[in-house]
Amino acid sequence: MEAVLISPKFQVVIPKSVRSLLKLLPGQKVQILAYDNRVEIIPELSISDMRGFLKGIDTGVERENDRV
Repeated sequence: MEAVLISPKFQVVIPKSVRSLLKLLPGQKVQILAYDNRVEIIPELSISDMRGFLKGIDTGVERENDRV
């Protein structure tokens, strides 16, 4: 975990180690989520980058009779 400062314009700089780890690029869009008492930054992925991310998911869930 790294600490950052909030500028007078409410801007923050994402530390280089975090940018490298998450492979963030300049101009890339992110989602900001307020969760309990923290802020989460979630990188948006393109549709092509999301291909296969559900591979191996268990689809054997019971369904309601009207959803078959």
